[in-house]
Amino acid sequence: MKKAKTEPRTLPRHVAIIMDGNGRWARQKAMNRVRGHEEGAESVREIVRTSRRIGISYLTLYAFSEENWKRPAYEIQALMKLLKRFLASELDEMMENGIRLNTIGRTHKLPKDIRTLLLETIDRTSNNRDMVLTLALSYGGRQEILDGVRHLAEQVRNGDLSVEDITEKRLSEALYTSDVPDPDLLIRTSGEFRVSNFLLWQVAYAEFYFTPTLWPDFREQEYLAAIEAYQGRERRFGATGEQLSELEKKGTL
Repeated sequence: MKKAKTEPRTLPRHVAIIMDGNGRWARQKAMNRVRGHEEGAESVREIVRTSRRIGISYLTLYAFSEENWKRPAYEIQALMKLLKRFLASELDEMMENGIRLNTIGRTHKLPKDIRTLLLETIDRTSNNRDMVLTLALSYGGRQEILDGVRHLAEQVRNGDLSVEDITEKRLSEALYTSDVPDPDLLIRTSGEFRVSNFLLWQVAYAEFYFTPTLWPDFREQEYLAAIEAYQGRERRFGATGEQLSELEKKGTL
């Protein structure tokens, strides 16, 4: 396999990943689902490190969806323990590597001790500038859009905003991701071909990469293959290839 090019102009600026397949990985090995999540946490570490090493500026991981609250209580508890362990164990590495932690979602639903540790980690890493790692926690794309619309409606009701002033830009600014650029590349593991309520507004122009590899087996080589596939695509955003070439020549793309 060729190695992905690491020149800034050819890399996706923002990679988002739907980390799927922990349960199936465990089932295939006759283990319980929690063991699959534990192994999946090792993939998280490797992908974060690889992203930082090759120069990805933004990495967003779908760690816990709004729908995941429906899972058995023991599994939710195990996931919360893994999250707490990750936040505590990875702080030093985030500080050493200039990684700023961010989160999106209805995080008020998380257990109090998790929220406290999450906010502390976000605060401790707030001055880091080399990469932004966003964890989507208690997150749902439809819920995010709904919250954004409610925020704008409140502004209209208070007389701070007119209906005519509601634009795509305004709505984008009302979403959880207002300070993060839209993803360039969306990766989903485990062979499923759906976005599962993840970043529905933001992935409008993202390149999609689907792989049958289960998340616990998705490590650096697989990740670089996804990056390489992205680098081989032409992103036109509605323009023609010729128009893109002209923009590149002018240095405006």
